[in-house]
Amino acid sequence: MKWLDQRFAVSRRGSTIRKEVLAGITTFAAMAYILAVNPSILAEAGMPREALVTVTALAAALGCFLMAWMTNFPIALAPGMGTNSYFAFVICLGMGLSWQSALSLTFWNGVVFFLLSVTGLRRRIAESLPNGLKVGIQVGIGFFIAFIGLKNVGIIVDHEVTLVAVGSLKSPASILVILGVVAMAFLSIRKVPGAILLSILFLTALGLFIPSGEEKITAMPAAIVSAPAGIGETFLALDVLYPFRNVGSALPVILTLLVLDLFDSIGTLVGLARRAKLMDEKGKMPKMGQALTADSIATMGGALLGTSTTTSYIESSAGIESGGKTGLTAVMTGVCFLLALIVTPILTAIPKEATAPALIMVGVFMAQGLKELDFGDLSEVTPAFLTMLMIPLTFSITEGIGIGLVAFVAIMLLQGRFREVPLFSYLVAVLFLVYYGLR
Repeated sequence: MKWLDQRFAVSRRGSTIRKEVLAGITTFAAMAYILAVNPSILAEAGMPREALVTVTALAAALGCFLMAWMTNFPIALAPGMGTNSYFAFVICLGMGLSWQSALSLTFWNGVVFFLLSVTGLRRRIAESLPNGLKVGIQVGIGFFIAFIGLKNVGIIVDHEVTLVAVGSLKSPASILVILGVVAMAFLSIRKVPGAILLSILFLTALGLFIPSGEEKITAMPAAIVSAPAGIGETFLALDVLYPFRNVGSALPVILTLLVLDLFDSIGTLVGLARRAKLMDEKGKMPKMGQALTADSIATMGGALLGTSTTTSYIESSAGIESGGKTGLTAVMTGVCFLLALIVTPILTAIPKEATAPALIMVGVFMAQGLKELDFGDLSEVTPAFLTMLMIPLTFSITEGIGIGLVAFVAIMLLQGRFREVPLFSYLVAVLFLVYYGLR
């Protein structure tokens, strides 16, 4: 164990091998729900669900190992919530693209992300967008994810006059979802490690006894353990040249993926670094460039394997709060993801009624970003409100960002505060105006 201590500087950071291992397991417990939720979401785009369980685990393990190797931080990665919904429901179902084309867009987003990271431009871009727009994007995605969760199980349904309406709240599926949200909220409030995963497993077990038509909500799995499903259908299945054949439609999507990945990962990394006390004396995160590079390589690797954007997970805070201080925590989390592959039959048996509450709770967590808004400054609140409102109403994150950013620039210009608007904001706002004009 001495070589592990030396490789990860465990003792020098005031930790022990045992603490790091337990912290890694805790982080896995907190984010293992992605093994059930990510396949469930991406399967809506027509991708093979069983293969997606293996792909999700492999992408997560790759990301964890990269972060540990390049930064020695206790930060875990996996296919991100939010971007997977955008992948399935907007790019594939909304725009009508094949999942192979969507994987290509994800891959090239990772390439651009990598170039921005190694050149240092990514940090400069992150600092150029206004705080209100960042909050609006985060919260809007949260509303979007929660809306999808409610719609998938029939709590929200179509309506000819009002567009949407409340479905049957007394149906077994609706009751199970509401119970799940309450359970997840309660366990999260009590800071129970793995609150979302425990709730999903509990709801799945309940579903074995609750009827849904002629069958039960949860279908009994054929086995408990099995060899991991193959990934031959998704591995290197991306239509790699799609963006070059369809520049006009591909560019806005890549830009949106870039913005989502950019601010999600930077915000997560900085927040976790503060919790883990990894910030330097100037309040900046050391090895930010390496961390962002690891993130971008993981995204490219995940796309080649067959999944949406891979990113840093805020659930890493569970392991950090358990004492994790080094990359050994991330390594252990990655190992846990690989070991989880032998229980694939159980993971694929998890019904949408068990994963919908997870989508709703992720929306709740993302909505907590509202506390960062200065509600006394309408020049900040208005673009944020428009962004978070338009994302779920238009079913498009791109539209939300575009309308919010154009509104921000216009408000600042009318106030004569044009010097306070970063150059990048002007450039992107002009691009969106051209996009709206040509559409």
